[in-house]
Amino acid sequence: MSATHLTLLALIALSAISSTSGGRAQRHSPSDFIKSSCLSTTYPSLCYESLSTYASSIQQNPKQLAQAALSVSLARARSASSSISQTLRSNPPTRHREFQALRDCLDTMGDSVDRLSKSINELSRLRGPVAGQSFLWHMSNVQTWVSAALTDDTTCVDGFAGHALDGRVKAQIRPTVLNVAQVTSNALALVNRFAAKYQP
Repeated sequence: MSATHLTLLALIALSAISSTSGGRAQRHSPSDFIKSSCLSTTYPSLCYESLSTYASSIQQNPKQLAQAALSVSLARARSASSSISQTLRSNPPTRHREFQALRDCLDTMGDSVDRLSKSINELSRLRGPVAGQSFLWHMSNVQTWVSAALTDDTTCVDGFAGHALDGRVKAQIRPTVLNVAQVTSNALALVNRFAAKYQP
């Protein structure tokens, strides 16, 4: 084989390697997909922190991303509700306003858990190709329930507003529920992003 042929083969091989490497460089990883999607939320850092562990199941699927975000919200809402219930049972506040705020918060968090559960079930009903009025119907239900859950979370947080309720209970409960409100806000943004992307 002549030197010219060897040189030509070497150039072809280098070109193939370069093309393959370039193709790989342009592909986005699941983590990149989550990070870029989270930029559309109000709390992008929290969004990425709470969803990055689900990267293997999310891949680059907007529906799976929304589903994971709702699951995170539901888990944290349940945890907050359990914490509030435990406080009421084992160490209830002595001040009436604190006690009432805590009871009201338990009720609203229960509603939040119920609505987030419904939204996850509704989103899971979207199977196969995304299209038509069925998509609009299911997504409208999901958006309505997640929005209502966020209102529930915010209502609980607002129930502890003002210095009159400062103290142990507020310091313990308010940050927990505020976190639930923030991840639910992020979940709603990702649900809306999914709905807008695939709306007929």
